[in-house]
Amino acid sequence: MSESHYLAGLDLAGRRVVVVGGGTVAQRRLPRLVSSGARVEVISPSVTPSVEAMATSGAVTWHERPYADGDLADAWYVLCCTSSKPVNESVSAEAERRRVFCVRADDGAAGTAVTPATGNHDGLLVGVLAGGAFRRSATVRDGLLSALRAGAVHVEGTRPQGVALVGGGPGDPDLITVRGRRLLGLAEVVVADHLAPAALLEELDPSVTVIDAAKLPYGRAASQEAINDLLITHARAGRFVVRLKGGDPYVFGRGFEELLACAAADVPVTVVPGVTSAFGVPAVAGVPVTHRGVAHEVVVVSGHVPPGHPTSLVDWPALAALRGTLVLLMAVERIAPITKALLDGGRAADTPAAVIQEGTTANQRVVRSTLDKLADEVAAQAIRPPAIVVIGPVTALAD
Repeated sequence: MSESHYLAGLDLAGRRVVVVGGGTVAQRRLPRLVSSGARVEVISPSVTPSVEAMATSGAVTWHERPYADGDLADAWYVLCCTSSKPVNESVSAEAERRRVFCVRADDGAAGTAVTPATGNHDGLLVGVLAGGAFRRSATVRDGLLSALRAGAVHVEGTRPQGVALVGGGPGDPDLITVRGRRLLGLAEVVVADHLAPAALLEELDPSVTVIDAAKLPYGRAASQEAINDLLITHARAGRFVVRLKGGDPYVFGRGFEELLACAAADVPVTVVPGVTSAFGVPAVAGVPVTHRGVAHEVVVVSGHVPPGHPTSLVDWPALAALRGTLVLLMAVERIAPITKALLDGGRAADTPAAVIQEGTTANQRVVRSTLDKLADEVAAQAIRPPAIVVIGPVTALAD
């Protein structure tokens, strides 16, 4: 085969494609062939469990036997994926006689076609060929996809519409999801919470309108109605809006309220989950919220109202009876009544506990104590929001 390849897109929908071999190489090739709409037939005495599952589901047809001359009749495309060079040579020879393009997995130069390194992004199918150097093709492919997903490359005509509720993660800007960073790079308006990673905003193009929702913990706060109106107004004006939140938008982030408001105004909404601080912050601080033989349960609780408050929905006596891990958000300014409620409910006084302030950032502080002394330690160390409280034996594992 020539060193130079002609890159083309094949319309295989409804056309017969033959894959000879049922091992891991065939397994990797089959999903994209199936998604193309091809009538895929696998010829092999045995196949991997994944290939067998595809055959059972009807996604492919499996002929449970060795390849035989004549199997390529009426085929449009052929892939040789066996570990037997003589079999692959026979398949490629028949393909040559029938003028059917054939990919040789064992020897690319011996076939009449090669499979490019491919990937999908937002309706784009990216394919890269590098003269048979697959690792180089894959490296370039990965670089292109990373740039597209990060929003570093803007493809005209693909800017989303409406509002995206994006979880920015627990604080470190590197902990935002790939999709979240990509949508942030496409935003025309960003409405950001105080707890959203500030470094992400510094990366934005100067043309992007950035609005601080100013939801400072226990300080001044823009009303939720005003935030909803901002999202709807900008989206209706044809601008793509990213609502950037700390953590995950649906974990005590009022994200669903904003979705309902946008839906009532016929504004489309995309939800991008984030790494919640309830789990991400303890992990970075060395605290696993579960561990085999130590904690088989974890409960995430909002502490923004104290025990006994008429608006509280938390059953503190029930939480006190648990033996696993409690993760408290927005709780440091109410830690005294919270720990008292847990102690009064029967939780052991010597239960290990930790408070993590500004977790995952350069300013992270970790204070370790026990349940009965935790409130005093928080006061003595002048711990302030944002901070996560973890109560349970898992906190002692990092000592």
